[in-house]
Amino acid sequence: MGDSESLSEATSGAIGSLLSTTILYPLDTCKTKYQAEVRAHGQRRYRHLSDVLWETISNGQFLSLYQGLGTKNLQSFISQFVYFYGYSYFKRLYLEKSGSKKIGTKANLLVAAAAGACTAIATQPLDTASSRMQTSAFGKSKGLWDTLTEGDWSNAFDGLGISLLLTSNPAIQYTVFDQLKLKFLKGNQASLSAFTAFLLGALSKSIATCLTYPAIRCKVMIQAAEADENNHNDDDDAEKKKKAKRKASKTLSGVVFAIWRKEGVTGFFKGLHAQILKTVLSSALLLMIKEKIAATTWVVLLAIRRSLLAQNGRLKSA
Repeated sequence: MGDSESLSEATSGAIGSLLSTTILYPLDTCKTKYQAEVRAHGQRRYRHLSDVLWETISNGQFLSLYQGLGTKNLQSFISQFVYFYGYSYFKRLYLEKSGSKKIGTKANLLVAAAAGACTAIATQPLDTASSRMQTSAFGKSKGLWDTLTEGDWSNAFDGLGISLLLTSNPAIQYTVFDQLKLKFLKGNQASLSAFTAFLLGALSKSIATCLTYPAIRCKVMIQAAEADENNHNDDDDAEKKKKAKRKASKTLSGVVFAIWRKEGVTGFFKGLHAQILKTVLSSALLLMIKEKIAATTWVVLLAIRRSLLAQNGRLKSA
């Protein structure tokens, strides 16, 4: 029964993620391209997030905002499935081992972090590939296999360390939410209204995003596609130096130094408003869709399980 519950949670969460990712994908592409750009020689291509959108419209390439959607959906589906399954499994395991009926806040945060770490490791290559596709020049995005096989396989795990660090984001969100909830429930009120819960959820997610945003932007820059090189006549030594320079720029220290030197402290928060908008909308859509289909998913899985058990019973009797 426990496995069916975990599977139901994982399936409904994955489907909800798939739909919310597709709906918000143009915004996500604009956000990612905007975050990946670093000011060069005092100039930048995108001064505002809307500049990315206007570029596609003026060039008749609006559909390019969907480049990499298949990979993003695959990554989103698998990551949410792994996360919700892992979270439900670890939570059930904790309750069984501890003998408790409820899980405390600290234990819940540890369970969420463990599920997040498993998710990050399992889906990092797809996460890297989708970021490269989104940040490629419009209309020039490569397929999934070609993107993954650029360079060596270690490149597919670019940003894994930051991804593991960012598993603290939900922990911060839940901690802030619980503190805000306690302040609102100081009176005789037993529980939060749906609207208040949504507002506190959005606020806590925004605070968590603000605190972890420098890491988020560094991760995008590490995973971003490399700019096309127009000059292919360099000698071997020059080419080796360029490769070494590009490799250094893909490290955390290299990205931090580039942002600090070219954009200053404010550069670490470039695109923060877009990240909050996308994250809050995505979380709201995901939870809304997940709750709507969770009951249906449970009924379908239960029916499939009963059908399989009945079939096995007939085979044994035969």
